[in-house]
Amino acid sequence: MKICALLLFSFLGLGLTVPIERATPKKEAEPPPQEQQDTGLYYDRYLREVIDVLETDGHFREKLQAANADDIKSGKLSKELDFVSHNVRTKLDELKRQEVSRLRMLIKAKMDATMEENVQIDHMSLLKQFEHLDPQNQHTFEARDLELLIQAATKDLENYDAARHEEFKRYEMMKEHERREYLKSLDEEKRKMEEAHFEEMKNKHKEHPKVNVPGSMDQLKEVWEETDGLDPNEFNPKTFFKLHDTNGDGVLDEQELEALFTKELEKVYDPKNEEDDMVEMEEERLRMREHVMKNVDANHDRMVTLDEFLKSTEKKELNEADGWETVDETQIYTDEELRRFEQELAAQESALNQRAEELRKEHEQLQQQQIELDAQKKEYKQAVLQMEQKKAQQIGADAAAGPNGELKFQPEAPHSESENAKPVEEQVKPAEQQQNSNVQPGAPGEAGQKEHEAHHSQGQDHPGQS
Repeated sequence: MKICALLLFSFLGLGLTVPIERATPKKEAEPPPQEQQDTGLYYDRYLREVIDVLETDGHFREKLQAANADDIKSGKLSKELDFVSHNVRTKLDELKRQEVSRLRMLIKAKMDATMEENVQIDHMSLLKQFEHLDPQNQHTFEARDLELLIQAATKDLENYDAARHEEFKRYEMMKEHERREYLKSLDEEKRKMEEAHFEEMKNKHKEHPKVNVPGSMDQLKEVWEETDGLDPNEFNPKTFFKLHDTNGDGVLDEQELEALFTKELEKVYDPKNEEDDMVEMEEERLRMREHVMKNVDANHDRMVTLDEFLKSTEKKELNEADGWETVDETQIYTDEELRRFEQELAAQESALNQRAEELRKEHEQLQQQQIELDAQKKEYKQAVLQMEQKKAQQIGADAAAGPNGELKFQPEAPHSESENAKPVEEQVKPAEQQQNSNVQPGAPGEAGQKEHEAHHSQGQDHPGQS
């Protein structure tokens, strides 16, 4: 726990928050292990895994316990990495290779989203933008890697609070912008009602008990009495310090300090109240912690030692303050900042609208192209159908012709056996049947006899013909 405190709270200065509810600490009970919270750094997991591995080495643990914040920040402690066990070095090497692989994936994903395909990526050059490891050596974890990790985390987290303040300012300006836009959408009567309700909630939020200055004797004694349940007349700064050093590492880190502000925050903010904004509560907590660090943390290592704490209880500037000005009593942004913010929003909205119009036109073009493609597809289908019909007709014509192109007649359908058994003479053609339809049928052989007799008489009349 000592190592975590030094590494994560000394040179990292984590901006952690704590729940609004805090259980009364018990002197004899062992404090539960604190849950590790995300630092907000994009390499947070890598940072914590390196710390966890280093904690397992006895030599490094011993050197770390004897080191101060300056030794850690300056890189002096990094040189002790050469003396850790082989097993620890092997684990650190693997962690670095995994981190390099992760960064490569991030680079590729970014390039895929912004560049054309089949573009060669120079990972070596791109890895140089990451300052928390040595990109020249991508396979082993060396003292230089630990030094760079410490320096990068220190620099990044020193700007963490400033980034949070800027984010909160934009949040407040957006809230005011949306309120104004909403009022514009109302008629005169509803607008007056909404403005009256807004002023009512604003005034209701200001109705709260006096908020003590964080770190002042009044604030500490209130925690001593209401949170710790002790007699305010028997307040002892040294006992108070030990009570609230919940992890027993001899210092009050930022998380332990912020826990002291819970009672003050409860005076102003209640998540059940419409007029109380919990985002503002977290900004209030951050401002309180910064105030204590500024006035109590003498060496600016982002931790409060017992000696620093005892000296702060004697400061007149802390103990003679009238009270703490809350966020709603502080000007978060100027009118000019709000005007520029709204101009920025208008420009963004205009750009989005322009892009939306471009997309709409592209959509219409795609729809028109689809219609044209469907029409072409229909024409192609008709052409193919006509070609198939012509081909079928050609095949039929070829089948009706002989090998030399002469016409071929299809054979008649076969007759029944009884019909085939008749003599040829009896198979009269339909035309002849029509011509002889009026002739009365004679006895069998009569027609043939008459024809023979006629032929014979013709022969007698013309004996010279043969």
